[in-house]
Amino acid sequence: MMPDYTRADMELARAIETQRAIRRFADRPIEPETLDRILDAGRRAPSSMNEQRWAFVVVTDRERLRELAAIGDYADHLANAAAAVALVTPDAGEGWQRESIAFDLGQCAQNLMLRAWDLGVGSVHAAVYDEDLARRLLGYPGGWRCDCVLSFGYPAEPPSTPGVRRPLDEVVHRERW
Repeated sequence: MMPDYTRADMELARAIETQRAIRRFADRPIEPETLDRILDAGRRAPSSMNEQRWAFVVVTDRERLRELAAIGDYADHLANAAAAVALVTPDAGEGWQRESIAFDLGQCAQNLMLRAWDLGVGSVHAAVYDEDLARRLLGYPGGWRCDCVLSFGYPAEPPSTPGVRRPLDEVVHRERW
């Protein structure tokens, strides 16, 4: 007998429709159980050939979060997050491998961020501009790289406006463009 996904589908739809990038966080830690639920959603993301080419480095230490804020020009939000999750992947030898890993990592990041939102935790991503600094702070081994770090925390204030998206009929082309 199939489980009834109706309720879960409604919760997912609500999370997709209301999720916003959150860059200002309340001074409140994320409970370890909540953080584990978020991380579990990331590890369950689909990946090419189920290779799961990712590892997560979780940072909750306040000083380390402040240091991580220097990894990119737009990473300031990491300094005040309750947690950061660095998405670390193997170095890719060829362009097609890098693209495949990036696609998988996008799905992983989306799972992490949607699950967090569903649990009342906000998030936003930061691109890594300074790979050497990221490696020094996070300690991941050679042969791996980090292009993205997600910040997580309870929103300092609720989002005041819904996100604006182009109408569906502007982005969808049926059968042909």
